[in-house]
Amino acid sequence: ARLATTSRMAAVNGRGAFRPVIQNAAFHASPLLKEDKKEAPAAATTAAPIEEAPAGGIGARFISAAEVTVSKIFPAGFGWQGSSIVADGMGFQPDQLGFFTITGGGDFVGVFTGHTLYYGIKKATVDPSIDMGEQIGSGVWLASAAFCSGFAWQPIVNFWQGMNVDFNTVFLGTWAGCGVAFYTGLRAGRVVMPWMPNGDYRNLKNDASLSAAIGGATAVFVGTDTAYNPDQNWLKGVVGIEDNDADLTGMIKAGSSTALGFAVTQSVLNVTYPAGKLWND
Repeated sequence: ARLATTSRMAAVNGRGAFRPVIQNAAFHASPLLKEDKKEAPAAATTAAPIEEAPAGGIGARFISAAEVTVSKIFPAGFGWQGSSIVADGMGFQPDQLGFFTITGGGDFVGVFTGHTLYYGIKKATVDPSIDMGEQIGSGVWLASAAFCSGFAWQPIVNFWQGMNVDFNTVFLGTWAGCGVAFYTGLRAGRVVMPWMPNGDYRNLKNDASLSAAIGGATAVFVGTDTAYNPDQNWLKGVVGIEDNDADLTGMIKAGSSTALGFAVTQSVLNVTYPAGKLWND
């Protein structure tokens, strides 16, 4: 009997299965990093200075979100899909720990590789001041969080589909579950990675808003599954992976689905969050 899973599981049947995810966008002059570079305390004054809203505005939000989409979110989905094909070739089924681990690793590799390549090229062609050592450290942090959401995606989808719920419930359940998994990875990284700024209330909120956008990416990835409740899958015609799709086609669709989910979710956040309150401010 065929297990109920999303397109990621297509690999089990020798087809291109795939899946997404992405992360606290750490890029050159990343707001997620510069937020923690606080100046030394000034001498006591009669009144605390009023904190100015960060410069850049909504346009800067969309630019940084676009960089993250290209450098991390598309590669995450592409990598998950490719690794699911590897897992299938090794004999792992989509309900086994080995499958979860390999696909989580595919997310890690996709995010880390995309991040370092993007900023390496940007340093060589646009901005020589980029510190690649810093970017590699940030890439490890973000990729580790992506591993968490990538590892969790298949068991979360398995759970909801096993309950025989409608497509939208699987969609929302995956959004919430993978968003929490990614957030957990970000916060844990701040504890165990000495090069990352320690967690505080401000970056807690930033990590949470980024994780919400990542959750949106993983939810749209559910739409790649054309087998589960296909009549309810309103994303089937956009990102659905069909049985006759080549492996590379499935990987591209997977990356496109996560990029689409992140871009739409982040665009809503960009226009609704107050200045200075979003991860990319």
